[in-house]
Amino acid sequence: MQSITVRDRDAGVSGLTLTDMPYPHAAENDVIVRVHAAGFTPGELGWPATWTDRAGHDRTPSIPGHELSGVVVELGYGTTGLSVGQRVFGLTDWARNGSLAEYTAVEARNLAPLPADIDHTVAAALPISGLTAWQALFDHAHLTTGQTVLIHGAAGGVGSIAVQLAREVGAQVIGTGRADDRAATLALGAQTFVDLDADDLRQVGEVDVVLDVIGGDILTQSTELVRPGGTLVTIAMPPTVQPRDGRAIFFVVEPDRVRLADLAQRLRTGRLNPVVGAVRPLAETAAVFARHRRTPGKTIIQVADEQLPAADGSRG
Repeated sequence: MQSITVRDRDAGVSGLTLTDMPYPHAAENDVIVRVHAAGFTPGELGWPATWTDRAGHDRTPSIPGHELSGVVVELGYGTTGLSVGQRVFGLTDWARNGSLAEYTAVEARNLAPLPADIDHTVAAALPISGLTAWQALFDHAHLTTGQTVLIHGAAGGVGSIAVQLAREVGAQVIGTGRADDRAATLALGAQTFVDLDADDLRQVGEVDVVLDVIGGDILTQSTELVRPGGTLVTIAMPPTVQPRDGRAIFFVVEPDRVRLADLAQRLRTGRLNPVVGAVRPLAETAAVFARHRRTPGKTIIQVADEQLPAADGSRG
């Protein structure tokens, strides 16, 4: 089967290579998914799990990518809750081969059914960004109606969904980004936009919740904005400074089938709209992520067309 692989940890996105790889094996409680669309985060090339298995052994060449949408073509022993031919979307396992491939093996519990009226390219933009935004705002920060939340990178994959979720619960939303992100951030529902290149972040004043996706100086400055009893949640790096009389939490997103299904329902009813940017074929993965030009929305890799059969006998 065709896949994108990495072998050289120092090569970055230029080391992404289109390769023939063996058809995956479905272990106990796994399913094999015929991937139609996949998401990829360049930062994952720095994660240890991209290069080693859970025991710490080298597993290169490895297939990156952790978001997918596709169709189940095979069930592993003991797998329940999904069926062959079912449309699904979700997260691949961190320390196993991922979604930038024609087929991939995934634990069934990491996937949710995908309604027929949601396009695979849209669904593939939802798992990491959607689950991260939800878990940050509600599971960790406990955001509620009437509170004020500062969302960094508000026009990005996580930030754009976080803005929409926060507005839906009645929070006051302040979004940050670069000047070009202003219109998109306000259109998503943020009441205020802060240009991180030109504005003084301190003008924001005190907030109940900060969602940080940037780290570094922005993370440090943001700790000073958290009012007593408030929470800063970051996915960028463990915080070195705690807010005065508040909390700072670093977390890694976790799979959640029930929440994925809820996010899909929000998408169907128009309450949530992932921002999909460029859609490119598998062969162009390295080229599209090697570009330095910023593009709006999340770039999605289209691996197969909806019209293709779930399994065509050409695995190999």
